[in-house]
Amino acid sequence: MRVVYTGLHLLHDPDFEVTAGQRVPAYEVTARAESIRAALEADGGFAFEDVGEHGTEPITAVHDEGLLRYLEDAWRDWRTRGSGAPAIMPDAFLHPRLREGMGEVRQPDSPCGQAGYWCFDTATPIVAGTYVAARAAVDVALTAADLVLAGETATYGLCRPPGHHAARSLFGGYCFFNNAAIVAEDLVRRTGGPVAVLDVDYHHGNGTQQIFYARGDVLYCSIHADPDRMFPYYAGHADETGAGAGAGATYNQPMPAGTTDEQYLAALDRALERIAAFGGSLLVVSLGIDT
Repeated sequence: MRVVYTGLHLLHDPDFEVTAGQRVPAYEVTARAESIRAALEADGGFAFEDVGEHGTEPITAVHDEGLLRYLEDAWRDWRTRGSGAPAIMPDAFLHPRLREGMGEVRQPDSPCGQAGYWCFDTATPIVAGTYVAARAAVDVALTAADLVLAGETATYGLCRPPGHHAARSLFGGYCFFNNAAIVAEDLVRRTGGPVAVLDVDYHHGNGTQQIFYARGDVLYCSIHADPDRMFPYYAGHADETGAGAGAGATYNQPMPAGTTDEQYLAALDRALERIAAFGGSLLVVSLGIDT
């Protein structure tokens, strides 16, 4: 199998995050991707490919252009007008009930306020190299798609930072741009056919679901820990099945604690049956190894 990888992910290397009210060492670290890369190289059955540059158009086809511009400029603004802290992390969030009944909100001018306008958690700090790494992860995913459209049966895009928690106008959950959603949209536009996304990360891909929730040309299937007890908490329930043209094109299987291999494989079979019935020949896998 051909593998797409770039060392630019090493530029995103935050020291810490805040989880459950505690400042802890960052969990989403460079070693996650480097250990996979080393294992694939040692295996000998994988050929590594260079990354192609794809520009910003595939990103803004999925994400609000304001999110792209914020991430591009955030670190520079933080160093010139922010607190001087070694990472950008919100101290206030734009919760919908904050302005309930008061209309739309303006993006703040303050770098601290901007962070909470675009981010939804305290586990996704921005550091000096975050934007370059996140852009490179998108190019990794799109290059993997290029190889499939050129004739490869399957390719592996070793993307870091990950992507499936990033929504159209929001980042978080260690994710800045939604690599899988960007690829799925790019494949739809380039082929004119339907595309399925299979998400096997331990956590629900709230961002991918949100981006395609009202779309009928992208099927989103996710097997994940029950959001009643696990991040991202507010999305991923079985009764979330899509809306409008996307009714029935979202298929969530939240799994209980203590799920056995047999139960998980049965859920995977159900997802594959949905994918087969959906039609088309292109599948994007959000391969979260944490499961």
